Amino acid sequence: MASSSSRKACFQCEDSNSTQFRNGWRLRSGHFAQLCNRCSSLYEEGRFCDTYHSNDDGWRDCESCGKLVHCGCIASFHAYMLLDFGGVICMECSKVNFILARKRCLYSETQIGIGEPQGDDTRPIQIDPQYWPRVTDQELQQIARKTNSVVIPLFEKLLSVSDADHKLARLVIPKKCAEAFFPKITTPHGCPLKIQDTEGKEWEFQFHFWPNSGSKMYVLEGLRDYMVSVQWQAGDIVTFYRIEPEKKLVMGLRKTCASVSPYEVSA
Repeated sequence: MASSSSRKACFQCEDSNSTQFRNGWRLRSGHFAQLCNRCSSLYEEGRFCDTYHSNDDGWRDCESCGKLVHCGCIASFHAYMLLDFGGVICMECSKVNFILARKRCLYSETQIGIGEPQGDDTRPIQIDPQYWPRVTDQELQQIARKTNSVVIPLFEKLLSVSDADHKLARLVIPKKCAEAFFPKITTPHGCPLKIQDTEGKEWEFQFHFWPNSGSKMYVLEGLRDYMVSVQWQAGDIVTFYRIEPEKKLVMGLRKTCASVSPYEVSA
């Protein structure tokens, strides 16, 4: 019978009573640190250093999400990446950035300014450049993190004075944008439309159109509560996104530094 001194023990906590040991990080000898169930679970879940090294030096903030990362530790070398311009980024943010960058690249090359055809029309709808979304990777990453989805920017609009009127509580949607990205409506009454904000809360508005000189003016109504919650005003920029693959609409607001006078932004 083997002596008790020869029994396998956890590399970290030295527990020898575990029924199963799993590989941890690679040691300089080429072998892997053998960890008990508890320690291996902490290691695999990325909580090893939080548990055992919380008082050690070497902790740095992720440049993207602000999460603390233990740098220079062999147990967490796989949990972060060094940035070209200095600093570190955790692997979760790195993966999100890669997905967003790839999606944005594909979107810029094949989608920007182009909406889906409506009805029997097979031609793509060209969106005017003034409505093209100007969204940073950081903004997209924050929205993607909160919605836990891949988010594609669709279009944006500078809010006019009438768009920001809380009594009217409605937003005029540019015709081509409405027909490219919103549900197709055939009657002026339109339909209720659920839209999620960038914090993950769902709102229900009324989407309809007004006949206008042989054309249509598309309007999103019932926005008062949302307007108050985000404090939107003339000169702010509202941006619409789509969650993939669910194709759910998301609406966000980019604030401006100062309010805009009625003479600076027309309806």
